[in-house]
Amino acid sequence: MTKSKLLAGLAAVALIGGLSAAHAADTPAAKAAAEFKAPTLTAEEMDQAKKIFFERCAGCHGVLRKGATGKPLTTDKTRELGLDNIKTMITMGSPAGMPNWGTSGELTEQQIDLMGRYLLNEPPQPPEFGMKDMKASWKVIVPPDKRPAKKMNSYNIDNIFSVTLRDSGEVALIDGDTKKIINIIKTGYAVHISRMSASGRYLYVIGRDAKVDLIDLWMEKPDTVAEIKTGMEARSIETSKFKGFEDKLAIAGDYWPPQYVIMKGDTLEPLKIVSTRGNTVDTQEYHPEPRVASIVSSHYHPEFVVNVKETGKILMVDYSDLTNLRTTSIDAAPFLHDGGFDSTGRYFLVAANASNKVAVVDTKEDKLVNLVDTGAKPHPGRGANLIDPKFGPVWVTSHLGDETVALIGTDPINHKANAWKVVGKLKGQDGGSLFVKTHPKSHNLWVDTALNPDPDIHGSIAVFDIAHLDAKPEILPIAKWADVGEGSPRVVQPEYNKAGDEVWFSVWNTKTKTSAIVVVDDKTRKLKTVIKDPRLITPTGKFNVYNTQHDIY
Repeated sequence: MTKSKLLAGLAAVALIGGLSAAHAADTPAAKAAAEFKAPTLTAEEMDQAKKIFFERCAGCHGVLRKGATGKPLTTDKTRELGLDNIKTMITMGSPAGMPNWGTSGELTEQQIDLMGRYLLNEPPQPPEFGMKDMKASWKVIVPPDKRPAKKMNSYNIDNIFSVTLRDSGEVALIDGDTKKIINIIKTGYAVHISRMSASGRYLYVIGRDAKVDLIDLWMEKPDTVAEIKTGMEARSIETSKFKGFEDKLAIAGDYWPPQYVIMKGDTLEPLKIVSTRGNTVDTQEYHPEPRVASIVSSHYHPEFVVNVKETGKILMVDYSDLTNLRTTSIDAAPFLHDGGFDSTGRYFLVAANASNKVAVVDTKEDKLVNLVDTGAKPHPGRGANLIDPKFGPVWVTSHLGDETVALIGTDPINHKANAWKVVGKLKGQDGGSLFVKTHPKSHNLWVDTALNPDPDIHGSIAVFDIAHLDAKPEILPIAKWADVGEGSPRVVQPEYNKAGDEVWFSVWNTKTKTSAIVVVDDKTRKLKTVIKDPRLITPTGKFNVYNTQHDIY
């Protein structure tokens, strides 16, 4: 990528972000944009563009293109920007986390031109999706009474990894002990997350197309036993974990329609649908698309912690009585996304990424503790818990929008002065980070930069020594170690095995090229093995059963 082209891409992104509605209405260009005649797309082109937007763009920019993690792409902005600038932005991306869809080879020049023309048209309104639609999609493939009464395989279930195969619409179950694939299971498109039941028997996965698959790990060959579609687009799934409710319920959070659905834990039968449409916590204005982002299960109450992106509300949903549903609504900050618990499991920290904040909630008292200013667009995944030599227990997040890695104090008893504020910042490689990871038995903190447009940066990993966090990180060339051949593979989401002595990395190439999983020895930081198989198509997220079940990160 030349410097001039990168600057052009950055200018395009900045222009989209810098045009406020008031400003846009006053500029000559904006007035011309209002009279703009959008390019006509054929029915076939419109279908293709909608598919690409859903698969690549809607997660950050919204189904209605109003923006969240990504900038708004409403026509008042895109028409003032113009087709050429839009195409440059899509092609080049930015270090702030906008993927370089063109230079990475993910989209062709023809597809980029199509998407530019599509964005100059008003976004189509997607359909609603209610109980009738859900029940029509619901299938119990193996009823509970036909399932094994005990574990029927010899796998070490605690050390199985559920690996998202993004573009093939599958998950790979991989034996963490032998590094062999147990099964490739058809799922929804681009599974976003895998979650475990409280017992550790059932694995729940949800695709971006809102398809939920329930996988029984006790079967001789673990496979799907029930499925349902909860909407048109989704990201989150969780199960009831409070004592007395283990494995009883599951909840899925939709991006479209904006709602969450509570289901039976062993069959996925839909029981309760709740809309999240409402007013934002800042301007108090109505928002038509408040998407459900991350969901976790409280350790202190029979409650789901439901994070609503656009309104900035954290909902503590009491699942003990679905008929008389009680919900505590906590005002946080707009654009809530992902997060995780502190080391005690009491405090939940969630990124409000476009607000550049992390919200801290006390799940025992069900109240907001603090809104912490971090760097630009925090994106922690579940975050990372470690003991800082100077500040005591901290929770860590990296950022999409800058190179910083923020340490937030989490001990209000023994380190009260450090609690619920940024006590330190590390310097990673650059912006575009999606995940940080450590383990209670590790001395390392791993930071990816998967969405950075620079191949050397997105193909490597930064690792900090927890005992010497003020030192520069070591940069490991994970993609080179994978030796996958052609492409510009991205290294994404460090994940530990159960023992905490291995770290697994996805080497995520395009669908038509070779991808891999690289396993690194956590103590020596040396390559341990590379898992290659033609069935490992675009691997991204990985979820170790034991660590996921017990919220270890």
